Amino acid sequence: MNYVYLLKRVDEDIYYLGFTTDLRRRIYEHNNNLGCKTTRGYSWELVYYESYQTENLARVRELQLKNNRGSKRALYTRLGIKFK
Repeated sequence: MNYVYLLKRVDEDIYYLGFTTDLRRRIYEHNNNLGCKTTRGYSWELVYYESYQTENLARVRELQLKNNRGSKRALYTRLGIKFK
């Protein structure tokens, strides 16, 4: 499976949106300084994820959420997260 996921920094209301083919491994990487530079040094918790059968569909959704404020706002509203 392919996943689009949303993490929340444990100590602050900061969110990170990403894509992976192995959700458990990727969260482990984020929490053990093996993730991207943006997430290193912080603890993260999984807030939300969507699963897709193809990598292309997951990447399209990830880019939609990252590049389209309306899509991101709709997701945050549905999750009860204040949109900044």
